[in-house]
Amino acid sequence: MTKKDQQTSKSKATVNKQQFLCAAAQRALNEAEERRKSETHEEKLVENGGRGGKDPSRYGDWEIKGRAIDF
Repeated sequence: MTKKDQQTSKSKATVNKQQFLCAAAQRALNEAEERRKSETHEEKLVENGGRGGKDPSRYGDWEIKGRAIDF
């Protein structure tokens, strides 16, 4: 399968799934899609004096330049 075929089959599968959903489920999916779009456009707050990089508690990165970091 080419990428175009895969994209087409995925879009058809999505349409088929949504056709069988009740109105409330379709509304919920539409609202969730709108939330996802709005979340990506929001500006993230910058931490002053932070360690930089990814959040260690979230990504398990407890090391900066070979030194273990604990806060």
